[in-house]
Amino acid sequence: MSLINDFIKFNLNETTRKSIAEYLWIGGSGMDLRSKARTLPEPVTDPAKLPLWNFDGSSTDQAPGDDSEVILLPQAIFRDPFRGGSNILVMCDTYTPAGDPIPTNKRFSADKIFNHPDVAAEEPWFGIEQEYTLLQKDTKWPLGWPVGGFPGPQGPYYCGVGADKSFGRDIVDAHYKACLYAGINISGINGEVMPAQWEFQVGPATGISAGDQLWVARYILERITEIAGVVLSFDPKPIPGDWNGAGAHTNYSTKSMRNDGGIDVIRKAIEKLGLRHEQHIAAYGEGNDRRLTGRHETADINSFSWGVANRGASIRVGRDTEKAGKGYFEDRRPASNMDPYVVTSMIAETTILWKP
Repeated sequence: MSLINDFIKFNLNETTRKSIAEYLWIGGSGMDLRSKARTLPEPVTDPAKLPLWNFDGSSTDQAPGDDSEVILLPQAIFRDPFRGGSNILVMCDTYTPAGDPIPTNKRFSADKIFNHPDVAAEEPWFGIEQEYTLLQKDTKWPLGWPVGGFPGPQGPYYCGVGADKSFGRDIVDAHYKACLYAGINISGINGEVMPAQWEFQVGPATGISAGDQLWVARYILERITEIAGVVLSFDPKPIPGDWNGAGAHTNYSTKSMRNDGGIDVIRKAIEKLGLRHEQHIAAYGEGNDRRLTGRHETADINSFSWGVANRGASIRVGRDTEKAGKGYFEDRRPASNMDPYVVTSMIAETTILWKP
């Protein structure tokens, strides 16, 4: 293994102009990340200068076997924390050979919304709080939990310290640093209420870049847990019973909300979100009904509510926003397995473009 590590640590820049590009895309389930690498003749920093590529869509549930070619279009570049040097991670979206977005390409529709002049003028900012659970590889039971058993009740684990309260910190810290290296605007991490559950925050990020950054942060986390021999779960309620679920709370503001008098714009936006509650819930992640029960810091899935500093509401407005009369609000409804392209663009479309 030490010899393999020696090869992994090679600095290619000392011997060649060539670099490695790892092309990433979202598979047919909408949550499975896929990737493959290719050699570039020289370093590239502009996605427009990268070649198109393709893959076998019949192996990812994205195309039939008799017409299986799917095209990868490079959209965003990040530094590769695994290979280092001038090597890159490339976030792509997916098209037919004729140039049409395939049905699982949610980025295409999101980008159209963010490029709408009215949306672009408002410079929508997002901060996404991605919760996740670390599982033991062989048992699929949370990391650090007794096999087939349970730890003590929730209480000491949130932001906890100690071998009996914090499970997987090395993985979490490695991910934090790898995201910073990659150029992702990761703004923090913390241990969550359920033991073996953690959160990282991406943002603030503007428009489509919020989705790009969150997907690449998820990819990096998948790779690090792969190395550690730990299973990563984005299930919104991985353990039934008196345990917190996992969400992806989405913080949001527009230029008008951030300016003086923005609190009135925030109230109108929240009113719009309430009128479209069912449409948003339908797009906010699979299995969210198991999480949004009205307990464990959630609102009931069948009702819409908002409040200041209320973590049991659908929408939370912070005390700082209320005091300043401007700022942002938090949509607490998205599940941990939501698609950030869908959620961010839907919030922008409802609050900026939609006319009730």
